Amino acid sequence: MTMHRFFASAFAVVLGMTGLPVLAVDATHTHEAHPAKLQLDQGRKWATDEPLRRGMGAIRAVMAERIEAIHRNRLSAEEYRAAGVAIEQEVARIVAECKLEPKADAMLHIVIADLLAGADVMQGKVKAKPVAGAHKVVQALNAYGKYFEHPGWQGLK
Repeated sequence: MTMHRFFASAFAVVLGMTGLPVLAVDATHTHEAHPAKLQLDQGRKWATDEPLRRGMGAIRAVMAERIEAIHRNRLSAEEYRAAGVAIEQEVARIVAECKLEPKADAMLHIVIADLLAGADVMQGKVKAKPVAGAHKVVQALNAYGKYFEHPGWQGLK
């Protein structure tokens, strides 16, 4: 099973279990093996498409509206859970709609893996403090901005 098919299957299972609508995911898409760490495209940021920019912007917005409460330790477990669910939904939409060239797609999967890992912690699926999951999501968003072309992108702190 390719990493893409794994993520596609995982998204469908996770979203189905939450009772949320499951988006159609193209699991037939294949590409070369994923590199171990993010890197630029010969010194340049990777190209993006509109579905990716829209989805990443939505994930950034989820975190930006909560970042102050996270920093002040005022976000409830339910608010973390809701943010994690929203992140998973946006990632599923990105996977379903985004069409990047294979090397850029491989780089994106590294960011997606970190987003999902953080979302899992935020939802309590992984035994760790939700703030650690939020931190992982913010790191993934900032890495996206560093390695992918997204006009007007602003990182989070």
